[in-house]
Amino acid sequence: MTDGMPEMTGLERTALYKSLGNPLRRRILEYLGRHGEANSTVLARELGESSGTTSYHLRKLAEQKLIEEIPEKSGGRERWWRSLPFSHTTPDPAAMAPEEYAAAAELAHLKIEFDTVLYRRAHQEYRGPEGWAQVQRSGTWLTREELLDFMREYHALLGRYGHPREEAPAGARPVQMRFYAAPEPVGEWNGEPTGR
Repeated sequence: MTDGMPEMTGLERTALYKSLGNPLRRRILEYLGRHGEANSTVLARELGESSGTTSYHLRKLAEQKLIEEIPEKSGGRERWWRSLPFSHTTPDPAAMAPEEYAAAAELAHLKIEFDTVLYRRAHQEYRGPEGWAQVQRSGTWLTREELLDFMREYHALLGRYGHPREEAPAGARPVQMRFYAAPEPVGEWNGEPTGR
Protein backbone atom coordinates (compact mmCIF):
# COMPACT_ATOMS: atom_id res chain seq x y z
CA MET A 1 0.00 0.00 0.00
CA THR A 2 1.24 3.49 -0.72
CA ASP A 3 1.28 5.58 2.45
CA GLY A 4 -1.65 7.99 2.54
CA MET A 5 -3.05 6.62 -0.72
CA PRO A 6 -5.84 4.10 -1.42
CA GLU A 7 -4.96 0.44 -1.81
CA MET A 8 -3.62 -0.32 -5.28
CA THR A 9 -4.91 -3.18 -7.40
CA GLY A 10 -2.57 -5.87 -8.71
CA LEU A 11 -2.74 -4.33 -12.20
CA GLU A 12 -1.87 -0.89 -10.83
CA ARG A 13 1.07 -2.32 -8.88
CA THR A 14 2.28 -4.20 -11.96
CA ALA A 15 2.24 -0.96 -13.98
CA LEU A 16 4.03 0.83 -11.13
CA TYR A 17 6.79 -1.80 -10.91
CA LYS A 18 7.30 -1.72 -14.67
CA SER A 19 7.47 2.06 -14.63
CA LEU A 20 9.97 2.12 -11.76
CA GLY A 21 11.98 -0.63 -13.46
CA ASN A 22 12.44 1.39 -16.65
CA PRO A 23 16.08 2.64 -16.63
CA LEU A 24 15.32 6.03 -18.21
CA ARG A 25 12.38 6.67 -15.88
CA ARG A 26 14.59 5.88 -12.90
CA ARG A 27 17.19 8.37 -14.19
CA ILE A 28 14.47 11.00 -14.64
CA LEU A 29 13.23 10.42 -11.08
CA GLU A 30 16.79 10.63 -9.75
CA TYR A 31 17.39 13.89 -11.64
CA LEU A 32 14.16 15.44 -10.35
CA GLY A 33 14.99 14.25 -6.83
CA ARG A 34 18.37 15.99 -6.96
CA HIS A 35 17.46 19.13 -8.91
CA GLY A 36 13.84 19.66 -7.93
CA GLU A 37 12.35 20.37 -11.35
CA ALA A 38 12.98 20.05 -15.07
CA ASN A 39 11.29 20.04 -18.43
CA SER A 40 11.77 17.55 -21.26
CA THR A 41 14.42 19.72 -22.95
CA VAL A 42 16.55 19.98 -19.79
CA LEU A 43 16.25 16.24 -19.18
CA ALA A 44 17.10 15.44 -22.81
CA ARG A 45 20.29 17.49 -22.55
CA GLU A 46 21.30 16.15 -19.13
CA LEU A 47 20.46 12.50 -19.82
CA GLY A 48 21.57 12.31 -23.46
CA GLU A 49 18.11 11.54 -24.87
CA SER A 50 15.75 13.27 -27.30
CA SER A 51 13.18 15.68 -25.85
CA GLY A 52 10.41 13.59 -27.45
CA THR A 53 11.61 10.54 -25.52
CA THR A 54 11.90 12.38 -22.21
CA SER A 55 8.49 14.01 -22.76
CA TYR A 56 6.88 10.59 -23.27
CA HIS A 57 8.46 9.16 -20.11
CA LEU A 58 7.52 12.24 -18.08
CA ARG A 59 3.87 11.71 -19.04
CA LYS A 60 4.09 8.03 -18.05
CA LEU A 61 5.59 8.95 -14.66
CA ALA A 62 2.80 11.49 -14.17
CA GLU A 63 0.21 8.77 -14.89
CA GLN A 64 1.75 6.77 -12.03
CA LYS A 65 1.53 9.86 -9.77
CA LEU A 66 5.30 9.79 -9.26
CA ILE A 67 5.69 13.32 -10.63
CA GLU A 68 3.42 16.29 -11.29
CA GLU A 69 3.38 19.24 -13.63
CA ILE A 70 4.32 22.63 -12.16
CA PRO A 71 1.44 24.76 -13.48
CA GLU A 72 2.97 28.12 -12.56
CA LYS A 73 6.08 27.36 -14.68
CA SER A 74 4.39 25.56 -17.55
CA GLY A 75 2.97 27.31 -20.58
CA GLY A 76 2.17 26.37 -24.15
CA ARG A 77 4.22 23.34 -25.11
CA GLU A 78 6.77 23.84 -22.34
CA ARG A 79 5.83 21.73 -19.32
CA TRP A 80 7.88 21.70 -16.13
CA TRP A 81 7.75 18.76 -13.73
CA ARG A 82 8.66 17.94 -10.12
CA SER A 83 8.72 14.66 -8.23
CA LEU A 84 6.08 13.79 -5.65
CA PRO A 85 6.61 12.18 -2.23
CA PHE A 86 6.15 8.45 -2.59
CA SER A 87 6.29 5.39 -0.39
CA HIS A 88 5.19 1.87 -1.23
CA THR A 89 5.18 -1.46 0.57
CA THR A 90 5.15 -4.50 -1.69
CA PRO A 91 2.51 -7.08 -0.72
CA ASP A 92 3.18 -10.72 0.07
CA PRO A 93 4.54 -12.35 -3.13
CA ALA A 94 2.24 -15.34 -2.55
CA ALA A 95 -0.75 -13.02 -3.12
CA MET A 96 0.57 -11.66 -6.43
CA ALA A 97 -0.51 -12.68 -9.91
CA PRO A 98 2.39 -14.08 -12.01
CA GLU A 99 2.80 -10.89 -14.09
CA GLU A 100 2.85 -8.69 -10.98
CA TYR A 101 5.38 -10.99 -9.31
CA ALA A 102 7.64 -10.94 -12.40
CA ALA A 103 7.54 -7.12 -12.54
CA ALA A 104 8.22 -6.84 -8.79
CA ALA A 105 11.10 -9.34 -9.02
CA GLU A 106 12.70 -7.43 -11.91
CA LEU A 107 12.41 -4.16 -9.99
CA ALA A 108 13.88 -5.79 -6.87
CA HIS A 109 16.86 -6.99 -8.94
CA LEU A 110 17.51 -3.44 -10.16
CA LYS A 111 17.18 -2.08 -6.62
CA ILE A 112 19.72 -4.60 -5.33
CA GLU A 113 22.25 -3.34 -7.89
CA PHE A 114 21.59 0.27 -6.84
CA ASP A 115 21.73 -0.62 -3.13
CA THR A 116 25.05 -2.45 -3.61
CA VAL A 117 26.58 0.70 -5.11
CA LEU A 118 25.12 2.75 -2.25
CA TYR A 119 26.52 0.30 0.33
CA ARG A 120 30.03 0.54 -1.16
CA ARG A 121 29.80 4.35 -1.26
CA ALA A 122 28.74 4.48 2.40
CA HIS A 123 31.79 2.43 3.39
CA GLN A 124 34.16 4.45 1.18
CA GLU A 125 32.85 7.79 2.47
CA TYR A 126 32.60 6.79 6.14
CA ARG A 127 34.59 9.24 8.29
CA GLY A 128 33.55 8.18 11.77
CA PRO A 129 30.36 8.55 13.82
CA GLU A 130 30.09 12.31 13.16
CA GLY A 131 30.42 12.14 9.34
CA TRP A 132 27.75 12.31 6.65
CA ALA A 133 28.05 8.64 5.65
CA GLN A 134 26.87 6.27 8.34
CA VAL A 135 27.18 2.49 8.47
CA GLN A 136 25.45 0.58 11.25
CA ARG A 137 24.99 -3.13 11.86
CA SER A 138 23.09 -4.68 14.70
CA GLY A 139 21.72 -8.02 15.75
CA THR A 140 19.24 -8.82 18.48
CA TRP A 141 16.40 -11.14 19.39
CA LEU A 142 12.89 -9.95 18.54
CA THR A 143 9.47 -11.46 18.23
CA ARG A 144 7.69 -10.91 14.93
CA GLU A 145 5.38 -8.38 16.63
CA GLU A 146 8.38 -6.49 18.05
CA LEU A 147 9.99 -6.40 14.61
CA LEU A 148 6.79 -4.99 13.09
CA ASP A 149 6.60 -2.36 15.87
CA PHE A 150 10.25 -1.49 15.18
CA MET A 151 9.47 -1.03 11.48
CA ARG A 152 6.55 1.29 12.28
CA GLU A 153 8.77 3.35 14.57
CA TYR A 154 11.51 3.45 11.92
CA HIS A 155 9.00 4.92 9.44
CA ALA A 156 7.83 7.39 12.09
CA LEU A 157 11.44 8.51 12.67
CA LEU A 158 11.92 9.08 8.94
CA GLY A 159 8.79 11.22 8.96
CA ARG A 160 9.95 13.13 12.02
CA TYR A 161 13.48 13.92 10.85
CA GLY A 162 13.11 13.97 7.06
CA HIS A 163 12.01 16.97 5.00
CA PRO A 164 10.53 17.43 1.56
CA ARG A 165 13.07 19.16 -0.68
CA GLU A 166 11.21 22.46 -0.63
CA GLU A 167 11.07 22.50 3.20
CA ALA A 168 14.62 21.29 3.91
CA PRO A 169 16.61 23.56 6.25
CA ALA A 170 19.90 25.19 5.26
CA GLY A 171 22.71 22.63 5.16
CA ALA A 172 20.40 19.69 4.43
CA ARG A 173 21.48 17.23 1.74
CA PRO A 174 19.65 14.36 0.05
CA VAL A 175 20.39 11.19 2.03
CA GLN A 176 19.71 7.66 0.80
CA MET A 177 18.76 5.24 3.59
CA ARG A 178 18.05 1.53 3.47
CA PHE A 179 16.85 -0.76 6.23
CA TYR A 180 16.78 -4.54 5.98
CA ALA A 181 15.74 -6.99 8.67
CA ALA A 182 15.97 -10.74 8.22
CA PRO A 183 15.71 -13.46 10.86
CA GLU A 184 18.42 -16.08 11.09
CA PRO A 185 17.49 -19.34 9.34
CA VAL A 186 15.54 -21.81 11.45
CA GLY A 187 17.52 -24.92 12.32
CA GLU A 188 20.87 -23.25 12.92
CA TRP A 189 20.52 -24.08 16.62
CA ASN A 190 18.93 -27.56 16.26
CA GLY A 191 15.45 -26.09 16.29
CA GLU A 192 13.71 -22.77 16.04
CA PRO A 193 15.29 -20.12 18.28
CA THR A 194 12.94 -19.15 21.09
CA GLY A 195 15.02 -16.90 23.33
CA ARG A 196 15.03 -17.54 27.04
